[in-house]
Amino acid sequence: MTRTPRLLAAIGIAVASAATTTLVVAQQPHSGHSVGTPGTQATPTPPAPAPTLAPRRVSEEELHRNGGIPRGWKFSVPPGDAVRGRELFDELECYKCHAITTEKLPVPLDGKYLGPELTGMGRVHPTEYIAESILFPNAVIVDEPGHTGPDGLSKMPSYADSLSVQQWLDLVAYLKSLTEGGEHPEGHGVERVATVGDYRVRVVYAGADHAGHGEHGAAGGHAGHGAPAPPVRRATGHLMAYVTERETGEAIPYLPVSATVHGPGRARRTITLRPMVGDGGFHYGADVTLPERAAKLTFVIGPTTLRVLPSAKARVTKPVTAVFDLSAPAK
Repeated sequence: MTRTPRLLAAIGIAVASAATTTLVVAQQPHSGHSVGTPGTQATPTPPAPAPTLAPRRVSEEELHRNGGIPRGWKFSVPPGDAVRGRELFDELECYKCHAITTEKLPVPLDGKYLGPELTGMGRVHPTEYIAESILFPNAVIVDEPGHTGPDGLSKMPSYADSLSVQQWLDLVAYLKSLTEGGEHPEGHGVERVATVGDYRVRVVYAGADHAGHGEHGAAGGHAGHGAPAPPVRRATGHLMAYVTERETGEAIPYLPVSATVHGPGRARRTITLRPMVGDGGFHYGADVTLPERAAKLTFVIGPTTLRVLPSAKARVTKPVTAVFDLSAPAK
């Protein structure tokens, strides 16, 4: 089961109109979550210069043409300081509710954690999702045992008057930095990403009986006295290519997409991928069984079959090729 950060049980956020850097500690309904003496102020710590995002320059005409925002715009969380975020995680005693197996953190006296484990969450969740879960814990309720209280809402208490905007950003940066360990999303046997031409291409292959355990069988890949087990033949899986515009992240429909499968001792095979919609949204896909030791996938994306207006004539009109090495670890 994929773990989520929605129950950061000792963390809250105040987006105050005045961006102060002073931590103000308020009384909380849960014991062990306060910092310092209630009603007092901690010693202010001068903020370190935070990294900045490169500005995106647009014309007023573009804003009006796209409904008041740049094409493909979404809210981006400004960078924070992960080191300071780790210090805040300790200071708020978040480890009393959340285990992170890759970090050296104290363990609750009873050995029980009230919230979900956060190991590897930065690899699984985008920055904006993590940021929202801290700012508004009830924005998404994970319908799993232990994630909610008797009222059906998140167990995370409110710290609406406790953190500054900068502290929020630092905490998000720390949680996003947790990329080691944890479980992989179920059903994603192979996943690779490449940026080519006008596109960002994310390729996912999920075998019907694949649970993220590589090529090994139920016995861990070994039979008898250490002899390698024969390759396990998968039932038909699903190959998916999520093709989005490089700059905006918008999905691009009506592209001719094909994939050539390369494997040792096997003839090359070319597969045509069709437009489809699944749990992950729009993608180009095909039901296919990849060989256990497939070494490479070569995707060819042709120019769009749609009429392209002059304002977009420089985009999505050139064929590109993306090569994915399946034998190398995912980056």
